[in-house]
Parts: sequence; structure tokens; C-alpha cells
Amino acid sequence: MSVTISPISESLPAFLDANKYTKIQVIADEKTFRHCYPVIKPFLPKHNLVKIKSGESEKHLGTCEVIWQAMTDNELDRHSLVIDLGGGVIGDMGGFCASTYKRGIDFIQIPTTLLSQVDASVGGKLGVDFHGFKNHIGVFQIPKTVLIDADFLKTLSFSELRSGFAEIIKHCLIMDAEKWEEIRRKDFEEQNFADLIAHSVAIKQKVVEADPTEKGLRKILNFGHTLGHAIETYFLGKPKLHLLHGEAIAAGMICEAYISFVRGMIDQKLLENIEEFIFSVYGKATIKEADIEPIIALTAQDKKNKGKEVRFSLLEDAGKCTYDISVSKVEMKKALEYYM
Repeated sequence: MSVTISPISESLPAFLDANKYTKIQVIADEKTFRHCYPVIKPFLPKHNLVKIKSGESEKHLGTCEVIWQAMTDNELDRHSLVIDLGGGVIGDMGGFCASTYKRGIDFIQIPTTLLSQVDASVGGKLGVDFHGFKNHIGVFQIPKTVLIDADFLKTLSFSELRSGFAEIIKHCLIMDAEKWEEIRRKDFEEQNFADLIAHSVAIKQKVVEADPTEKGLRKILNFGHTLGHAIETYFLGKPKLHLLHGEAIAAGMICEAYISFVRGMIDQKLLENIEEFIFSVYGKATIKEADIEPIIALTAQDKKNKGKEVRFSLLEDAGKCTYDISVSKVEMKKALEYYM
């Protein structure tokens, strides 16, 4: 899996010089079209641009039809290239469209959010939401390359930057206890994001290369995501209470750390450290008693499940995670109540 962390003015021309394509199509949303497309446009040969609406609510097969139609109208052949310019939504959906168009054409990721730079763009998980279920339809397909430029982070709002930080926290908790101690002792504003991007990419590459299609070890990357994805999905239908991905995963990590503690896998001190740090960065999401059962119901569609078992990835210590742990509805309910 090829990942380059350097100025896009260097990495993009170098890639295009080394790889010849008949046609190029860029996928952007209104935000990346305005802030990021002007940065890469001078380094592109003749190309087409398809612009879609931003946001998780647009990550569905209807938007894929728009992208596939643009590919068809622009007569992309199997020697063409798709460039996904954006965050996780564009990377997931643009890569999915490229991987299925004419049974698959090359695509590259140019992630422009912290979330996509440290997580979504690396690893080849692609797909879309379906009838309210997150990432329900998709494929595994490694991009031709991932080009990361930390300068794009300057285009982000505070909330978007903070959302991406949740995946950095997760990477530290599951694989690097020393880094976890380092980040938790700093305020959010004091974090060295250039260093943390490289750190997270290295962890994700190591895990993905060992288990490309999530048959085993790669499942540890889902710590915080079983309940986190359920929380995120539930609040997608409530615009006034909508949570960004990282905000939901932050809540999920506290809940799942609590389950780890109750099962005797981690001690109270680690649980308290996780809780204290995450609340200091994200505050507390508003989850009420009436929300608990619908959130738990959504975990039945989690992709790690086997039969009727809802399977979690849980901590064994700071820097150590295990997977395929069956968790009951009662345990999930207690974890959500603990978070509240």
C-alpha cells in the first residue's frame, strides 16, 4: 500500500509522471472544490471534474449513480484514473465507484481532512451507507496511492479537526501505550498533528498489510466503533443532534472502555484516564434514556457480527486490543448509561 506524506505540489506531479492515463476524473464536493481543487488543478493535465454535495447524508447509491453517469458521459475507459479529493465520504464513495466502474479502474486518494488522512484513506475500505446503515454496501480495494499533505488541514473547521483526532486517540489506545500517554497529557490545541498523522498512518498500514480484508487483526481498528457507529447512525436521523464521525467514536470509546473494565480486561485507572481525556476534548454527547434501545438495535447490523452475536473489539491494556468479543445487550445498555 503506497502512502506518501509530502507537499501535494511534489507528490502529485511525481505520481502522474510515473503513471500514464488516458483520462482523469476528479471527484470533489462543494467544500473541496472551493478550498482544495485550486491547489491541485495546476498540477493536473486535461481532466474532468464531478462535484457532489458534502456530508454523510449524501453517501448513498443515489450519489454513486451521479458519479457513474459522469464517468460514462466522459467516456472513461479502463486505463483512466479517478482522483478522490476530499474527506472520508468522498474517499469511500469515490473509491467504491472507481472499483466497480467497468469492473474496476485505478483511483488515488488525496485526503483533505484529518479524519481521512489518519484513517479513512488508508486501507482500502470503500463503500456507501444503505437505508440508514453505515458503510453497508462496499468492497475492499487498495488505491493506487494515497497522497497526504498536512497543509489541507488549514481548510478545516475546529469541529472537523477535532473529529479526526478521535481516530488518532484510537490508534494510540490499541497499539501504542507510550504515544497514548504523550497525547493525553497535552491539550487538543497543543497536539503535533504532522507527527500524529505519520504515526497513525504507520499503525494502520502495519495492521492492514497483516490482514487486508479484516478476517482477524484488522478488527482491532474498530475499537470504539461498534457502539460509536450505532450512535452516529442513530443521530444522523436527528439533524439538530447530529454528531460528526469522530464525536460519535469518542463516545463509543468511553462506552467500550467501560465494557473492557467491567469484564476485568483493563483497570479503573485506565478507564478514568480515557474518560477524562475524551471528555476534555469532546465534552459529552446528549444521549437520553429513550435513545438507548434504538442505538443498541443498530448494532445488530455491525459488520463484525457473527450470527446473532454482536462482536466488539475491546482493550486489554493501553496499547493492546483484542477482537471478536461477544457483548450482550445488557452490557451495552449499562455502558451507554455509564456514559450518560
